[in-house]
Amino acid sequence: MAGRKALIVLAHEETTSFNHAMKNAAVEALQKRGWSVTVSDLYKMKFNPVPSRQDITGKPKDPNNFKYGPETGSAWAEGRLSSDIVAEQKKLEAADLLIFQFPLYWFSMPAILKGWFERVFTQGFAYSLTMMYGSGPFQKKKAVLSFTTGGTGPMYSPAGINGDINILLWPLQSGLLHFCGFQVLEPQIAYSISHTPEDARLQILEDWKKRLAAIWEEKPISFVPDSNFDLSYAGGFVLKQEVQDHQKAQKYGLSMGQHLGKAIPPDSQVKAQKK
Repeated sequence: MAGRKALIVLAHEETTSFNHAMKNAAVEALQKRGWSVTVSDLYKMKFNPVPSRQDITGKPKDPNNFKYGPETGSAWAEGRLSSDIVAEQKKLEAADLLIFQFPLYWFSMPAILKGWFERVFTQGFAYSLTMMYGSGPFQKKKAVLSFTTGGTGPMYSPAGINGDINILLWPLQSGLLHFCGFQVLEPQIAYSISHTPEDARLQILEDWKKRLAAIWEEKPISFVPDSNFDLSYAGGFVLKQEVQDHQKAQKYGLSMGQHLGKAIPPDSQVKAQKK
């Protein structure tokens, strides 16, 4: 895809890991299709994942009651963020596609990647009260989570001991990516990679390359449109009554989060809905 730019944010400490192999496969496949690819290797960069007052330069707006969100939001607007945050924000701004490559640690992303989000996704830059979800600033960008697990696929099924993978994905894909406006593509999941034979690993890498060759044409995962909510403090930012009334006759809830006490739509966080 000539002219397109991708940012791969990698969170794995070991260069011989399968996560690094997935990163290398992504770089190869995208560059072969004409993409310009930038990699933020967080461990190699020794990226600091801890938010603090040092993330802004100059005097805080309220040094006696320092609030990280508003302070970094003001610093972003005034060009007073620390240089490492600014560098990552510039990479993100330039990218059409973001790939987050990581191992699933304790049912979530590694702390260094979580800290990347906490420090880089500042108020104003990544979100605000008037710029979130369907109105988020990154509406023209696509993002995909590519990760490995220790457990097998069945362990992350609705009947599995680890629980439904869709539930684990909701806070990451909705609460982080969709919240900031990204078009969220189907996740790339390599289950139980430590117990996967070498030939199967090689096939996973080839399948990943094949997918990446046409990834820009993929349709994103569906989320409940903003228009279905009363987006006001008075209305509580909840589903409109007519939407709730319509759902009473439906078999499934609207989404993983807005289920209204009904069955959760199956595979809604791992598969894009077919039109």
